[in-house]
Amino acid sequence: MTSLKKCRLPDEDEVEVSLCKKGDLDAFELLVYKYQKRMFNIAFRITGNYEDAVETVQESFLSAYRGIRKFRGDATFLTWLTAITVNLGRNRLKQLQGRRYHEIYSLDEPIKSAGGSMVSDPPSNAPSAQEQMEQHDVRRKVQECISLLENDFREILVLRDMQEFSYEEIGVILKLALGTVKSRLSRARETIRDCLRRKLGDLL
Repeated sequence: MTSLKKCRLPDEDEVEVSLCKKGDLDAFELLVYKYQKRMFNIAFRITGNYEDAVETVQESFLSAYRGIRKFRGDATFLTWLTAITVNLGRNRLKQLQGRRYHEIYSLDEPIKSAGGSMVSDPPSNAPSAQEQMEQHDVRRKVQECISLLENDFREILVLRDMQEFSYEEIGVILKLALGTVKSRLSRARETIRDCLRRKLGDLL
């Protein structure tokens, strides 16, 4: 089992977290604004469903706010928050897997929140309609392949290859030994490559 203290890193959110522990709502809102899109991307990749990802993120921040005074700083706030999001996404996925269909949503859609919607910044040079359709199709097929992974492998792939957490941080988030993280990631990558070859063929 990976030790939390072994992976302890300087926390860029230390000031905001300290203020949150004193009941400063403005400081917590800064953390929400900073990480809501990243947590949404994680939740969406895990659940494969837009609405469930939105609810997972809302629950994650609510849980983080309620538990912030118990946050000891053994890992960074981001690592701690990600662990909460992954756990809640995992629980929601178990509910989703009982459904007959999974509806895929675009990651480009705005994230709805109590304060309004957060929309991605538009690119400086917009792609053509055909390019947009092709990109959307590729994203959809990538998500389909991710959704076919077993939960344990999906989580590691998302955290490492899409969110760029270190192996040590992933070990802390998922409470896994470093060797287990690496072996599961290798298997997940191989499975995704095989799936995408079948779905995209010569486009790879």
